[in-house]
Amino acid sequence: MLKRIAVHLAMIVLIMATAGVVQGQDKLRNYLSDAACKVKATVDPSAQRDILDKSFDKMFKALNTVQNSPLVSQDDKDGIDRFRAILKDKKDELAGENGFPAVPDAQLSNFADYVVQDMEQASQTVTISTVTLLLIIIIVILIV
Repeated sequence: MLKRIAVHLAMIVLIMATAGVVQGQDKLRNYLSDAACKVKATVDPSAQRDILDKSFDKMFKALNTVQNSPLVSQDDKDGIDRFRAILKDKKDELAGENGFPAVPDAQLSNFADYVVQDMEQASQTVTISTVTLLLIIIIVILIV
């Protein structure tokens, strides 16, 4: 009987953890999607670049804050480093730095969509625990 209860509890915890990761990824995707919507709603290319640049900076700040937290494991820190590298490439591409050609003004809306899709794929391949993912989301939301 005790074994059966333990197995059921373990299954519930696993389901809740999986749901937490999915929910966290959805919130992260929503944050990026909101930035993409703001870019599309803006006509001025310099304002569009500014929206994207500030979104990237906010993500970097959140990643740095979470990575320095004592709650984050080394595996999660490695995952954050991989996520940061992908994000850095997108920021470099936007600005035309580190060997990337700058995104043309006429392509900024498409680039914003591309970033959302690419970061969505990255969040599926980069392994970060539920706690770390939720910390990133909370900090992104809190950073003004």
